Amino acid sequence: MPPVAARHFFGYGSLVNRATHAYPGAQPAHLQGWRRVWVQTSQRELAFLSVRPDPDCTIAGLVAHVPAGDWAALDLREYAYARHPVPALVAGASLRVQVYAVPQDRSDAVQATHPILLSYLDTVVQGFLREFGPEGADGFFATTEGWAAPILNDRDAPRYPRAQTLSRADRATVDTALQAIGAQIV
Repeated sequence: MPPVAARHFFGYGSLVNRATHAYPGAQPAHLQGWRRVWVQTSQRELAFLSVRPDPDCTIAGLVAHVPAGDWAALDLREYAYARHPVPALVAGASLRVQVYAVPQDRSDAVQATHPILLSYLDTVVQGFLREFGPEGADGFFATTEGWAAPILNDRDAPRYPRAQTLSRADRATVDTALQAIGAQIV
């Protein structure tokens, strides 16, 4: 990837959960004109979150500093994505950041063969609950598309490498939201 002037990234999924990383200076932020979507690619066997432009949507997340502007570790973590420079709103001010999104020519609609890991979803929602409270978790579900993919219940043996243990209340939040959207859990 070419050199990047921005030294911050906008995290909108598992990067919202501070327990999954140690990036300094993370703070709540919003990204206007983008929507979350579950996607699949030939580069991964499971569905995962991406974003796509949507002028009518604003998503919550975290903005964090990339130490010394060294993007290599974050690029490795986000290997199926491309970075895009965007303005994010942090404490009411605009900040130039990078957001990771799977290019449309490399993404497909999710299918039964590419399920969403419940341990991944749990980790994401836990981050939204900690950062934005119950309204933030509700907002996550409302601003995310692609829920037609089945959700693989791997809570007892998490397959997601950065899986977090949820409280009973946090699990109930996830389960209630999935029931409300009619998600298929397998």
